[in-house]
Amino acid sequence: MKKIAICVVLVAIVITTNAQNKIVNKTGTKPVQKSATPGVQLKTLEDSANYAMGMSVANFYKSQGVTKINSAIVTRAINDALSGKQLLLNDMQANSCMMTYLNKEQMTKSKPTIEAGENFLAANKKKAGVTTTASGLQYEVITQGTGPKPMLKDTVVCNYKGTFLNGTEFDNSYSRGVPAEFSLTHVISGWTEVLQLMPVGSKYRVYVPYQLGYGSSDYQGIPGGSMLIFEIELLSIKGK
Repeated sequence: MKKIAICVVLVAIVITTNAQNKIVNKTGTKPVQKSATPGVQLKTLEDSANYAMGMSVANFYKSQGVTKINSAIVTRAINDALSGKQLLLNDMQANSCMMTYLNKEQMTKSKPTIEAGENFLAANKKKAGVTTTASGLQYEVITQGTGPKPMLKDTVVCNYKGTFLNGTEFDNSYSRGVPAEFSLTHVISGWTEVLQLMPVGSKYRVYVPYQLGYGSSDYQGIPGGSMLIFEIELLSIKGK
């Protein structure tokens, strides 16, 4: 996490704390909105913006799996930094502990999804026709092509469909009507591995563990720890 991100978050929290302590309206501006929270009044646009900042911070950390924030410690850190007092953590330590903490919270949030995927893969590898590689990737051949196999440096043209374990579809190049074109080094690890096993003209069903997919953190609508299922059709290798 970048230093500036931590600073913005901390400042937003302390601003919200100050708003909750009834910031005095020094501008005489007409009140913008009155909060329903007892003892808190949003008298100016600035007050409302400050409260919105606090909401944004809380919603961000909530999305990361954080359910509690010790506002007293947060306020202490902001006051120390603003007053020039000796800080209890340096920048490197602050960044490190924030990343470690958020990763821990995300892993807790993702644990049920991870376990469901692992249970599925453990049973799936016993099925006829399913191959499991050393990395834990699983695939089965729907159609075996006869063309060349891509190399790591190649760019390929594919059609594909991606679903979650429950069958919900999250991506589909067929429905867009245009095949996808990409380098093997610019996709998730599971794709990089399996595409090098596929001759052109092949269609595989691929089961990607979360470690070879998008990891344990939420990513653009994909819940952290998701085991993903793809049907991949390798149409061509660009330039070959």
